[in-house]
Amino acid sequence: MTKNRFLLAFTVVVVLLAVVRWTFLSPSEPADTPDEKCEQVSHSSVLSDKGKATRRKHRILSVPSYKEAFPDSQSVQIIAAQKWGVRPVRDRKDAEQRMSELVYVGVSPYYHVDRLSSSIPYLVPRAAMLLQDIGQSFYDSLYQKGVPMQQFIVTSVLRSMEDVSRLQRHNGNATENSCHLYGTTFDICYNRYQPIGRRVGDDTLKWVLSEVLRDKRKEGRCYIKYEVKQGCFHMTVR
Repeated sequence: MTKNRFLLAFTVVVVLLAVVRWTFLSPSEPADTPDEKCEQVSHSSVLSDKGKATRRKHRILSVPSYKEAFPDSQSVQIIAAQKWGVRPVRDRKDAEQRMSELVYVGVSPYYHVDRLSSSIPYLVPRAAMLLQDIGQSFYDSLYQKGVPMQQFIVTSVLRSMEDVSRLQRHNGNATENSCHLYGTTFDICYNRYQPIGRRVGDDTLKWVLSEVLRDKRKEGRCYIKYEVKQGCFHMTVR
């Protein structure tokens, strides 16, 4: 079996298991607004109701301020990128010849990779593990909070020097020494998600995702910048 067929089969099986788990084990559907969520959710506990156990949902708290919770600038992230990353690749051909240093992250049951036009789906192993752990924690958090399963969307991964040069011709804010050059950095969109089951409001998913990312940052796993114009969380492994 080829690598792509194996990854596709693995993804289908995991997604089906997640849907089955949600169908038979999930509690009632959550609210999509702050007022409703505060009324309907509470700390997880198991209560006995006439001999039948009922699990209550965790509260959705989000973070007080996205900018304050995720303030890590380019100057901070570039140090970690250069420490843990690979030597910048020239182009896609060069990247394909560096597979001993990079891990393919284009297919996963835990997240969805957007159609990439200015980057390629490879990361150093340390960053690939971080991305997978974020995806697993996001799934767990959605389940504990009673939110239908969704995948977050990765919008940018490894960029070649050719990619950066092309971006600079169309975007004056594109950084020549981008953290994306080192395979340590990826962007997660916060205003679009890939539904597995019933669709949920993007704000609700953003609140849950922000809690997961805040925890990873507090654990010292990554630096994160909240990007308003790009609509993403820009993060580098550390």
